[in-house]
Amino acid sequence: MRGVTEAPGANNADLPPLADAQSVADLPLLDDLMPWSVAPLRFGRSWIVAPDARTLRSRWDRLAAAEGAEREALFRPSRARTPSSAVAALPGQRTGTVRWAREPGPCPEPVRVARGPFDEQLLLPDHRLIDAARPELWRVAGEPQLFAVEQGYVPGAAGPALLVTAALPEGRSPAGRPGRIRPLFRRPGGMEPNLAPGLLGFLGERYGHEVGVLEWLAWTVAAALPSPAGCRVPLPGDPEVWAAGVALGRELVDIQARGALSGTKPRLPGGRRPYVRAAVPARPGTLTYEAADEALCLDGGRVSPVPAEAWEFSVGGARVLEQWFAHRTAPVEPGSLDAIGPAAWPQEWTSELLDLVTVLALLGAREPDRAALASAALAPEAAGSVGREELRAAGVLPPPAGSRRPASVLDHQEEGPEGQFMLL
Repeated sequence: MRGVTEAPGANNADLPPLADAQSVADLPLLDDLMPWSVAPLRFGRSWIVAPDARTLRSRWDRLAAAEGAEREALFRPSRARTPSSAVAALPGQRTGTVRWAREPGPCPEPVRVARGPFDEQLLLPDHRLIDAARPELWRVAGEPQLFAVEQGYVPGAAGPALLVTAALPEGRSPAGRPGRIRPLFRRPGGMEPNLAPGLLGFLGERYGHEVGVLEWLAWTVAAALPSPAGCRVPLPGDPEVWAAGVALGRELVDIQARGALSGTKPRLPGGRRPYVRAAVPARPGTLTYEAADEALCLDGGRVSPVPAEAWEFSVGGARVLEQWFAHRTAPVEPGSLDAIGPAAWPQEWTSELLDLVTVLALLGAREPDRAALASAALAPEAAGSVGREELRAAGVLPPPAGSRRPASVLDHQEEGPEGQFMLL
C-alpha cells in the first residue's frame, strides 16, 4: 500500500459525548498554558532524512563527489537553500559553515528525529541542507527534554490531539498539516518549565498537593481535546478525576517515549509478543491486515500477533502503520539521491516494526479510557471545572509576552556563516 489511507473516524468525534460546543469553548487553550511553541521543521529536501545512517552517508558521499550541474541537480535547490547558501551551524552540532559548494566537509553524524507520529528516522544535521531547522529547538534538545507535538486540526479525525517524543520532531501530521511543537522545558537540562507563570501553583492549591511539570504533561496528554482554535485542556474540579487522568497520562507518555520515564521497554500484557512468521521479502510493495489471524502482511512476509488496536491506531485520520510503511517503500526518482538506499529490506526495519506494533497496540487499548476521561472532565455533574475566566482572575492568563519567545540560553558562542561567531 503506497499511500496513507484515511482511517474510519465515525466513532472518533472531536468532542466527547457529554461535551457541548459552549463548554469546550470555555476551556483554556494549550497555546496559553504552554505559551512557547515552534512551527514545524521544514527539511526542504527528502534525501537528508532516512531510516538508517548508512544510507545518509552514501548520499552525502555521492553528492560531494558530483560537480557542476550534476551536483546542483542532486542537491535539489530551494528558495531557502542552494549549494551556495551561507548559514550558521546548528546549535550543538559540529558541522561546517563554509558554503557547501566550496567545501562540503566530512559527513556529519546523523541524529534521530521524529519524522512523523511514532516514526523515528535519522537526519543529516547540517544547516546548509535544511530549509527551516528551527535552531531554537536544537538549543534545548537533549535529556530530560520532551516535546509535546500538537497535531494539526482535522475535523472528525481519529487519534490523539497531542503526542510526546524525546526525539526532535518534524511537527507535521500524516496529511502534511502543520502542528505546533511545544518543548516541555525552556532551557537545557530540564530548567524552567514551558508553562504559564503561576499555573503549577494554581493547580497545586486546587488539587491539594504540589503539581510538577511531568504531572501536568501527563494530564494534558490524556485529556487534551482538538478544536479549530487548537488543543483545549479541561481542568476538572474533582481531584479524583485529575488523579485518574494523571495516572493514565503517565502511562501514555511512557509508552509514546518508548519507556523513557520508567526505564522499561513497552511490552504487551500476558506475555504476548509480535513475531515474524514469514520472512519479509526484499522489496515489499503492499501492507495489509488479516483481522481473523491478527496478521500484518508485507506481501509474502507475515507478522503476528498484531492486535487490531495497533492496525487501526491513527493520528490525524491516517493509520500510523501505513504511513510508516509508505515512508520506506514509496517510489523514488531514478538517479536521485532518494534512490540511494538499502538493496533489500533490512532486518533493522523489521525490528523497528515489531516495536512499533507493540507501542501502537498499547496506546490503542487505552484509547477508550482516554475518551472516557475527557467525558468525565466535561460532564455536567463535574462541577467546578476550571474555565478561562477563573485562570484570568488567578493571574495565570494571559501569559506574559516573554513566555511566548525562546529563553536566552546561550552560555557559549555559536559559529555563524563562513566561520564567524554569531551575534545574538
